[in-house]
Amino acid sequence: MWLTHLFGQFNSPMEAAMRALVTTPDTKFGLRLKEAPDPVPSPDQVVIDVRNISLNHGDVGSAGGAAADRVLGWDAAGVVVQAAANGNGPDIGARVATFGPTGAWAEKRAVSVKELAVVPDSVDLAVASTLPVAGVAAARALHRSGDLAGKRVLVTGASGGVGRYAIQIAAQEGAHVVALARRGEGLAELGAQEVVSDLDNVEPVDVVVENVGGPTLVRSWELLKTGGVLQSIGWTSMEPAVFQPYATVGPAKSLVAFESGNGYAPDLEYLLKLVADGKLKVDIGWRGSWTEFDEAAAALFGRQVSGKAVLDVD
Repeated sequence: MWLTHLFGQFNSPMEAAMRALVTTPDTKFGLRLKEAPDPVPSPDQVVIDVRNISLNHGDVGSAGGAAADRVLGWDAAGVVVQAAANGNGPDIGARVATFGPTGAWAEKRAVSVKELAVVPDSVDLAVASTLPVAGVAAARALHRSGDLAGKRVLVTGASGGVGRYAIQIAAQEGAHVVALARRGEGLAELGAQEVVSDLDNVEPVDVVVENVGGPTLVRSWELLKTGGVLQSIGWTSMEPAVFQPYATVGPAKSLVAFESGNGYAPDLEYLLKLVADGKLKVDIGWRGSWTEFDEAAAALFGRQVSGKAVLDVD
């Protein structure tokens, strides 16, 4: 009897629990740090101990409207503690950057081997955690826009995570980059040939990586050359975009609805190599404990973060 009582003080495998930021209706951003069940991996998933979490407007913004008691979050980096049962992917002990539609905001995460990449020894896990959504979105939006050499590329919302990656990738591929940002400090050093606070005197462009939405989307469309492409990848302004009559009638050009999709592994490998080789600079504008989630989220939505906001899982 005393043995049963003693062992009853510990969680059985069926009751194993971790700490996580769990959705709840009674907090400002819809999250509370508390216990949640450990993830149960499918055969193609590894389990990682999460060390760092990177926040995005999309995942943070969705938390308040989510059903209660869910573990959300897209970006996390950590160390593999359980390899995939099907034999694919990295071994136990590997440092990895991961993406998924849920599960990042926890001490442990189960993630498909198709959505992760091994982090080079020279790259800090906090840096690696910033790459999945922002870095892959920037890379895919640009690579889907054709050859960039000699093209004029406009990046709006350029001081954020996606924008900073887009500037660097476009510049490395030979584009003339125009960066639109409220806070333009440091963007020229990343490769932007023009840094502007509005689009009034900007000359026409071939490609737009559009993060802001609203009137900025409308004005960016007006600046787009014939044959050009506008990748609509975000809407941080949360304002409506109102086009004047016949604004979309004329010589052919494209406004493309962007969705990053999945299968992040090769893109993450590409981005991590750029970081390791010193060709991609990662700016972390806010970093602190995940117990300070509300502070980080407020800074992110208050547009006080230049680059990415990163949480340390203590």
